[in-house]
Amino acid sequence: MQKLTAIIPAGNEIQNIEAVIGSVGFADEILVADSFSMDGTYEKAQQLATKVVQREFQYPASQKNWIIPQAKHEWILLVDADERVTPELRTEILEVLKNPDAKYVAYWIGRTNMFMGERVNYSGWRNDKVIRLFKRDFCKYEDKHVHEEIIANGHIGALQNKLLHHGYTSLDKYVEKMNRYATWQAKDYDHKTGKLTPYHFMLKPFWGFFKHFIVQSGFRDGVVGLTIGYMQGYVVFMRYVKLWLLRKNRE
Repeated sequence: MQKLTAIIPAGNEIQNIEAVIGSVGFADEILVADSFSMDGTYEKAQQLATKVVQREFQYPASQKNWIIPQAKHEWILLVDADERVTPELRTEILEVLKNPDAKYVAYWIGRTNMFMGERVNYSGWRNDKVIRLFKRDFCKYEDKHVHEEIIANGHIGALQNKLLHHGYTSLDKYVEKMNRYATWQAKDYDHKTGKLTPYHFMLKPFWGFFKHFIVQSGFRDGVVGLTIGYMQGYVVFMRYVKLWLLRKNRE
């Protein structure tokens, strides 16, 4: 059996930290990367995890690439604080570690997303997946601010079972999260976006809504789908407003 380190990046996650650590309790090492939480997350993690380290948070990829090399074991399972490893996924991961396929250095894991107390079946989240089980020395995150993903030096497999993702705590918190993403996206888009025009401020936000609500069948998720579609359009609009402000402040 290959040994496993579970990594959990966390910042002010007192409502999640105990449950997420409990869901990865089968790991040989549980490593929490805390970004100087002020709500008791750090203290609770110290009671439950193998090791807790702290670093000022910059953006997700930076935090994850900092903590990955500190893992004791070669195989890593990285789980966000608002995610849970289900019993079925745990069994599958242990089977992979028991009988590893030498050609794979990482595995895609799907996510079941919960939003406003409902399971999201459409709205562009139906086939949501992330690389979360991987070999420490063969993988790192792409250095970008938003929607970062693992760059793997080798073949990537796929697991059948899914993570449970509770990305929604309240509508206010979700709007706050989308605003934060828009700020990060503005930085990512600065070098690849030309002159800002009505296309960026009007057509692209409308397409963000239309794609999630109509093309990707968000209407089938009811009010949840409508909210997701609206927020996707909103975050695109705010991305370009913040990019405009970023450039304006450099003048």
